[in-house]
Amino acid sequence: MKSYQELLAEAKARVREIGVQEALAMRGSKPDAVFLDVRDPNEFNLGKIPGALTISRGNLEKNVEAQVPREATVVVYCANGNRSAFAADTLHAMGYADVRSLREGFSGWVGAGGDVE
Repeated sequence: MKSYQELLAEAKARVREIGVQEALAMRGSKPDAVFLDVRDPNEFNLGKIPGALTISRGNLEKNVEAQVPREATVVVYCANGNRSAFAADTLHAMGYADVRSLREGFSGWVGAGGDVE
């Protein structure tokens, strides 16, 4: 049996994580990148990255195909970077090839002065 920490470490080893500064730079250099917020509604209703799609982690597999094309560049984020690592790992398993997980999550984004809506 594996612990949460072991599962998280395995997921993070399989996905590409990026920091807030790289994500901020992507907003300017790759405006068609999809920012995907996988937090729960009570979290993203308080603020999110402008233009981000919102699909809670619990509904990701069911809803993502209708909203995000598989060929899109996707930056997945949550509050602190853990759920987004699991979500990015799932997206890879579903055939999404260009996926990144925001290491510091939304809290890191806000802390770095990123825009919020």
